[in-house]
This record gives sequence, C-alpha cells and structure tokens, in this order.
Amino acid sequence: MIELNNVTKYYTTKLGKKYVLRDVTFTIPEGRDVAILGRNGAGKSTLLRLLGGIDFPSKGTITSNKRISWPLALASGFQGSMTGRENVEFVCRVYGNRQIAKTSAFVKEFSEIGDYFELPIKTYSSGMKSRIAFALSMAFDFELYLIDEITSVGDASFRKKCIESMAEKRKTANVIMVAHDMNTLRAQCNMSIVLDNRELTLYDDVNQGIESYQAKLSK
Repeated sequence: MIELNNVTKYYTTKLGKKYVLRDVTFTIPEGRDVAILGRNGAGKSTLLRLLGGIDFPSKGTITSNKRISWPLALASGFQGSMTGRENVEFVCRVYGNRQIAKTSAFVKEFSEIGDYFELPIKTYSSGMKSRIAFALSMAFDFELYLIDEITSVGDASFRKKCIESMAEKRKTANVIMVAHDMNTLRAQCNMSIVLDNRELTLYDDVNQGIESYQAKLSK
C-alpha cells in the first residue's frame, strides 16, 4: 500500500513556483497494477520519482510498506565521475545487497555495454545510461516496480529482453506504469491515475481512467 497525504510538489523557477501537484491525498491499495495518465508536462515522471524516493514532496508525506524500485531506466542518479561498476557497487551498498560481485557481473552482461562498464558514466551515451540503469533495476527484487516508458530503452532486441525480464519480475511484484500506448496500459494495469491541472484522480478500473484521459484530450 502507498499513501500520499496532502502532497504538494513545486519547483522554483525565475518566474516563481511551478506547481506539479497541489494538496494531493490518495491511497494505492495492495496488489494493484496502476497506469499513470496525463498530458505531456502533467507531472507523470515527477510522480514516479516521488513514489520511488528519488525526489521529495515540497509539502506533505508519502508512506509505504513496500520495497519500491526507482523508476526503471532512470539514469540521472548516477555519479558521472564513477565507472559503471563503481556506480553499481555503490547502489548495492545503499540497498544492503552483499552480493556485489554477482550483481555487477549481471548488470554488465544484461546491459551489453562491454568494456564501457569500466569507464566513467559521463563518457556514456544516454542510451548506454538507460541500459545500465534498467539492468541494475532487474538485479534487485522489489515488490513494486516503477516503469516510465519501458519501450524507449535501447534497440528492438534489447527492448524485447527488457519486456521479458520485467514479465518474469511481475510474477511476484506489481507495477506503476507510464506509457503512451493505451493497449499496453490496458494489458498491464487494472487501475489508473489521471493527472490534470496539478490534481490527481484515481480510477478503480483502468478503462475508466483511459476514457477520462482521452476525453480531456479532446477538449
């Protein structure tokens, strides 16, 4: 279960505070797979970062009794001056994973970046960063995975491997997912969240949320 209580999120800009969420309160119950819907810039990725603990509310609280992943394929959390291996080892220590050598070997093989694994992250392309970030996510057993456009990672062959790996994880875990393909959301999720004008609406049925979102787009 995840609970948001009076959560507000804004970013300070030269033009003042830019609000993404205002006084949002809701609960995601146990065992649900959730689609997040909203226009570009509505705050979908920000909400995922908040749920994953990568970002923090400006006001309010987020609590959960689940082991939640960081957003899959999120590469912005890496330390650029450290190598791929060093970043993986650091994350292992933070999350209490003592099988550091085994995890590093898995990430190197899964990501398919070869010798770049021993070079600083700042020398990587954006695609390589996404590959290693997704591979690192798959090296951990979370109870809830946060997915932001999984189909945008790598080439067709690598995306196929990502989807197959995620399907295996989902046998024992749930997902909260952002995707532009409505068929993907219908197939993977059973409830939905619609973000609009800094407010959030929770729908117990994924199709209801999709219909509401598409109606807003047509206005």
